[in-house]
Amino acid sequence: CAKVGGVRFSEETPIAGAPSHVHFDEKLHDSIVMVTPEDDGNFMVKVGFLKTQHRYEIMFTLPEVPALGKDVCPAPVPCPHLRITDITPAPEGGLKVTCEYMAQQEGVLCEEVLLLSETNEDVSVKVKVHARVMG
Repeated sequence: CAKVGGVRFSEETPIAGAPSHVHFDEKLHDSIVMVTPEDDGNFMVKVGFLKTQHRYEIMFTLPEVPALGKDVCPAPVPCPHLRITDITPAPEGGLKVTCEYMAQQEGVLCEEVLLLSETNEDVSVKVKVHARVMG
């Protein structure tokens, strides 16, 4: 497992059109983002510890997936609590992914997003985000 990425969080319950973010330093133990490759070629991203009813910006870097290529987009599958806002090639290789997450309830929550290759329609990578949410 590699510690890569960061989390930003809103100090208050989110108000539409008025996001206020505070950057969480990734060295803090309560906001670590861990990216783990899975045996099937997909990835698991673990995030903890988040507060319920808060909106977070989660940033992480996925290792390079040669078949996926550099032109990647999120699948148009609606996920009410997790939304990819940006995907860019990382300077060190791989993909830098930024997404917005709304922590709705307590527990270990799992959301999935699918990344699609824009150059090869048969290639996709599933990213599972596991978030530990506390009240």
